[in-house]
Formats: sequence, structure tokens, C-alpha cells
Amino acid sequence: MREPGHTDSNGGGTIRILIVGGGCAGLTTAQRLQRELQQDLRAGRAEITVVEAAPYLTYRPLLAEVAAGAIDPRHVVVPLRRALPDCRVLTARTARIDHARQLAWLAPTDGRETELAYDQLVLTVGSVSRSRPVPGLAEHGIGFETVGEAVALRNHVLDQLDLASTTRDPELRDAALSFVFVGAGYAGVGALAELEDMARQALRGYPNIRPEDLRWLLVEAGDRILAEADPALAGHALAQLRERNVDIRLGTTLESAQDRVMALSDGSRLAARTLVWTAGVRPAPLLAATDLPLEPDGRVRCLATLQVADDLGAPVPGAWAAGDCAAVPAPDEGHCPPNAQHALAQGELLAENLLAVAAARPPHPYRPAERYASASLGLRRAVAHTRKGSLTGRRAWLLHRARTLRALPSPDRRVRVLADWVLGGLFARETVSLGSVEQPRAEFEAAMGNQED
Repeated sequence: MREPGHTDSNGGGTIRILIVGGGCAGLTTAQRLQRELQQDLRAGRAEITVVEAAPYLTYRPLLAEVAAGAIDPRHVVVPLRRALPDCRVLTARTARIDHARQLAWLAPTDGRETELAYDQLVLTVGSVSRSRPVPGLAEHGIGFETVGEAVALRNHVLDQLDLASTTRDPELRDAALSFVFVGAGYAGVGALAELEDMARQALRGYPNIRPEDLRWLLVEAGDRILAEADPALAGHALAQLRERNVDIRLGTTLESAQDRVMALSDGSRLAARTLVWTAGVRPAPLLAATDLPLEPDGRVRCLATLQVADDLGAPVPGAWAAGDCAAVPAPDEGHCPPNAQHALAQGELLAENLLAVAAARPPHPYRPAERYASASLGLRRAVAHTRKGSLTGRRAWLLHRARTLRALPSPDRRVRVLADWVLGGLFARETVSLGSVEQPRAEFEAAMGNQED
């Protein structure tokens, strides 16, 4: 089935812009195009279609605080249809793209694939978790890429405290109180720090568990944590985590997680009922199902103008890419790292350049503004860089929150998150597991199974 057609944009008909991916780069691109083309969109002279498997954007920099119960999970997602009232938002998975024919095939949750024609293609499909063939990882690991995973992790950690508080088996108790995180990037460090804070606070309700009974282990294959950050910033974070008795293993990998026994490459083994996998990301698999040029790491080859580049380094007409899926040249060397800050900035420039090329104007290269990094290390603790040097402690934490909130691509969500933070300063965090919401029919099914015939 083919979507209702329009005449080609070069022939004077409606220009059809297809944005594949509704993450930070995709939403920002669509919002900018929506503002600039508002009259054309409402008059039918332009059409913007956004295709995303979920009907919302997930703002990942705040997932650690969702896991700790500091922010309502709904407040870190931006509904795409509300943010893009003049665009067409399709909740579906993109199966493949044939740019030579300007066609994409969409696969909804239920139903057959649909063929969709376009004039301009914007790829902003982001990335997915990078995994390794570790025995036991698929059975026992927990990812940290979605709101659902963040909420499930919070419930799981609190469930382990309940288990450790009630069991009389010392081995089971030790395994329940052992928490292993693999990957020491921003996601892994932030999640561990926030959850360690939450668990320590929750222990007020467990008089038979002492803070020193909890074991937190951070496993990193590289030679330092926060590899994308300045070495001095990473060093501050490492020192603060070790002061909190977090066991950090650098140059170490997870070799096996079978039967919930974590076997590390340094020869150590420990039983743990919590395994969180945050060991980096890889480009979305969709990129391999396109006819666009890819770099060896799987990302789309791009020019600094965010146009897709062919094998000779020339722009591919009508093809653009930004965010985690795009190999955008960095000003110094290599490519820009995949993070939300670059995705947001690239989305704005991509929209500007797409309109410039359509108007026969030269596009501008991506030149990221100097950004000072920061990382949360739990409640009222962080490390941050400024023009004047490094900050730690409460001032760094406030600065980190301000930077994170400013980058959230929704004024409505900024207000809601700020309200969560204000209320969190007045009242203690809620430390009750709601694990039953993940299986809402379990209680009913058990009741039905216990009925007598």
C-alpha cells in the first residue's frame, strides 16, 4: 500500500519531509521546521512526517533521577503529537529505506508494512544498547535506556532490600545486597550514584540492614570512568565514588553472569541479584537496512553540514542525519560523540541547513559551542567544569541540574521537573517498590487459579 502521493517538490507541489526518529535530534529538527514552515504546513504546501516507535521522546539525562524516585517518570518524556501539532506523527518502526527511490517502509505494531514516499529524508534514529555475548546477561541483566527500565530498576533494588530483610539464608542475603553495574559512562555512573543514595535512605526502614552491608560494584573495560569527560573531571568523580565505598574495577570486563554469579576478567567472582548493563551504545540497526553510506562503526557518513556524504565526499541529495546515528566530523578530529547535547544542537542546525539548501543558499558547518561537562553523583553531589575550573559538591550539583533542565526540549516538562525537585527538597523521597505494576494481572491470575471448580 502506498501513501497518497504528492507531486515532486521540484515540480511545484508539496514538499514532503520524512524524519525517522523522534529523539532529541529528531524532535528538535521537527520543531524548528514546524516554526519556519508553519504557513506552508497549514496551507498544504509542506508536509513533515515524524516516524518513531514510541509516541514520545525520552530525555535520557534524567533517567537516573527517575530510577531514584526523584522525578515522576512521566515528566522525562515529551509527547510528540503535543510538541508537533502541525506535523504528522506516526507510531511505527521503520523497516528499511531505499533513498535512491525516495521510499521508506514502515512496520506498525499490528498490520502489514506501509510504503511511504518522501522528498527530503532526515535520519535521527539514535542508538541502542551495545551488548556482548556474555553468558547469563540476557537472562539476568537490566538495561538503562528507557523510562520503563529506569522504573523497573528502582523497583528491583527496593525488592532486593525487602528480600534481604526477610530471608534467613546468608548467601541469598549477600546476593540480594550486591549491585553490579557494567559500564562507567555518564549513564552508569549516574544510575549507580543515585540508586546508592536511594538505597541508603531506604535503609531507615530496615533496621536489620546496615549501610556497610550493601555492596556496589562498577565494572569498566577502559582505564578510567566517564571516558568522554575531561580527565580531571573523571578523576574527581572517581575519588568521590570510592569515598562512598563503591568498588570500581577499571580495565575489567564481565565474562559471565550465569546463575547470577558475576565472573570478572580479573578472576574475581561474586553472587549478585542485580546486574545493570550500561556498557555503551551502538547505532540503530535500521541504518544497515538503508542504501546510505556508513562508517566502519555503523553510523551514517556525514559532512559537517549534516548532509549525508557519498563515497567521494559529496552530499547525497535529499539526505540528512544528526544525533547518535550520524558520524558528524568534529572540529578537531574524529567524530562528535553520541550524547544529548550534540543531538540537540545538530537538530537545530539541520533544520536551518535543510531550508537553506532548499532556498539555494549555502549550508553552515556544525561547530559545537564550548560545553562544560558535569555529572551527577547522587543527591546534592556532583562534579562540574566551568570557565573558572572545577566544582564539586552542592554547587556542582545545582549547576548540573540547571544545565540539564535548560537542555530539556519542552517548556512544559521543564516546569514539571522543577516542581519535582522543589517538592523533593521539602519531603523525603518515596522508597516503596511498585513492582506489581509491571505485572498487573499476576494477582488476578493467581486468584483465578486458586478457585475451586
